[in-house]
Amino acid sequence: MKLLLRSLPVAFVALFLTLFMTSCDAIGGIFKAGAYTGIIGVVVVVAVIIWLVSKLFGGGGNRNV
Repeated sequence: MKLLLRSLPVAFVALFLTLFMTSCDAIGGIFKAGAYTGIIGVVVVVAVIIWLVSKLFGGGGNRNV
């Protein structure tokens, strides 16, 4: 239950951004902010995707084979 309450605000922000911000608006905002912001944003998104995939498939565990 605590995990649900901790992740609920993040889920609301993600839902809000998904519904109200199109991809063109997001790209336009990144270009307005500058190239370095765009690079940092891409690195963060790729890192989060890699982290989620590793959590989903259980990578990095201590396996005794």
